[in-house]
Order: sequence, then C-alpha cells, then structure tokens
Amino acid sequence: MRFDLTDLRLFVHVLEAGTITAGAEASCITLASASERIRGMEARLGTPLLTRTPRGVAATPAGRTLLHHALQLLRQVEQLQGELDDHASGQRGHVRLLCNSAAMSDWLPDRLAGFLVAHPAMSVALEERGSAAIVDALRHGLCDMGVVADSVDIEGLQAHALRADPLVLAVPRGHELAGRTGVAFSEVLALELVGLSPGSALDEHLALHARRLGQRLRYRIRLRGFDAVCRMVAQGVAPAIVPQAVAVRCARQGGLQRVPLSDAWARRSLMLCVRDTPELPPPARRLLDWLLLPPPGLSRPPRARAG
Repeated sequence: MRFDLTDLRLFVHVLEAGTITAGAEASCITLASASERIRGMEARLGTPLLTRTPRGVAATPAGRTLLHHALQLLRQVEQLQGELDDHASGQRGHVRLLCNSAAMSDWLPDRLAGFLVAHPAMSVALEERGSAAIVDALRHGLCDMGVVADSVDIEGLQAHALRADPLVLAVPRGHELAGRTGVAFSEVLALELVGLSPGSALDEHLALHARRLGQRLRYRIRLRGFDAVCRMVAQGVAPAIVPQAVAVRCARQGGLQRVPLSDAWARRSLMLCVRDTPELPPPARRLLDWLLLPPPGLSRPPRARAG
C-alpha cells in the first residue's frame, strides 16, 4: 500500500465536499486525475473506499478508517512544516513539554515565562497531563521532557528532582478537621469535596487511589483551576485536596487552613524527566538547564537519578 500526500489530501477534500468534482477543485487537480487517483487507491487496497450515489459520495467502513489516519498524518505534516518554517524564519528552537496539574498551576508558568523572555527565538508546546500519561509519552518519544510526581514508575527514564509537592486537605477555617496534624485519604472519602474539573491530572490521580480503596470521590462542585477551588473552600463550601504550595499561597488571602494527607503516596515530589539527557535536542537541553536552576533564595535541586 503506497499513498502519497496528494492522494490523502484529495481523499479528505472529497469527503469534506461530498463529491469527487468538488474535492478535485479543492485539491487543484482535474476531475479525471482525481477519479484516477481514487480508483488507484481502491485498487491498491483491494476494497472500495467510497460509495457513489447521484447525490455524491460517502465513506465506506474502510474509507472511514483511511480518513481517520489521513487526518492524523496531514496534521503531523502541517506541524512538521510549521516547525521547519520556524527554523527558516529564525524561530530556531521548539520544545515539547508535558506537566501535571501541580506544576501547571504553581511554579512552572513563571519559570517558562522567564525562559521565553531570555530566549526570544524559542517556543514551548506545553500540555497538562497525568503523571502516568507523561511517563508513557516520554517512553514513546512523544515529548522532550515532562514534569511528574515521583509516585509514578520512571523505569528507563532519567529524572531530576525539582521540589517537594505534598498533597494536603484544604479546609475552611473552623472546620472539624482544622488543626489536625494529619488526615488519611480514607477519612476524606467520607466528605463531600470541591474539586477540579473531570479529566484534570490531579482528578485522575485521586480517582485512582479512591478506586484502590473500593470507593469514589464525591464532589459538591468542580472547577477548572486551583484558585477557584480554594476560593470555594475559603467561603465554606467544602474541603478540597490540593498541592501544598497552592494551599499556602491561597491561605495568605485568609479563609482556609491546610491539613497534611498522611498517606505515603501523598508525600510526593516533582521530578523533571527525560529519556536521555545527552541526546536531548539543544533547545530542550537549554530549557532543562533553565528549569533546574534554583529560584532565588533556594538551593540547587538534588542531582539527577536514573529510573
């Protein structure tokens, strides 16, 4: 099976337009050439890709499969072209970085801002995912580096310690748990909570540990960011599980207290992981070095360890 990019673009245009004639026009080729290309694709596959009717064409099951993969391939080609254009125009560095919820909401945006200001020719593709998904993406070469909690398996990766990132229970002042020196996650599961929107990295992490106990989290309301979550806590709506750094920052505005989670998995740290530091592209290596610099007033992070 051998299709070129013109074949794939034509096929997508035909299905988007609904006719081979319109698809040929969108692809800037003649109708005769378009028809020949479609027939050639079907001959190479040995199965019809389109059903033809007086009103136009529709994808067969095989055609729908081809459309799905054609769209993915064409998007990847467009991304590749864009990155190569960046090199030609002087935008010479691009880094793919994944991070978990805690890093995204706390220290990472400020560190990236400083890096981008100091390196005007660099760009960063930043995406929030769960730590386990980030590790999987690193192993498959789908990103340059990732910030994860050290609770995940990093076997085969190189990890650089960044900072402690324990989870705590943020409670309204005067709550029955306020003043406790610690609380078990199993106790928290008896409460109604304020939480992050479904699909967030922390939400998935907490749901996993709840399932391991044969239970599920119960929420009164779910919001998109930690600041909004903490405002709900401070106003007495319900407690919430958040990273300690978030709780400390929000507590300065008053209205909430923090209680450490006593479970071992909640006493976590953030790690900056890569597949192989010496093999990182130069732009990614520059960002790695920048993120490992200690913020003003703090000591340098511990040395890297291999997973």
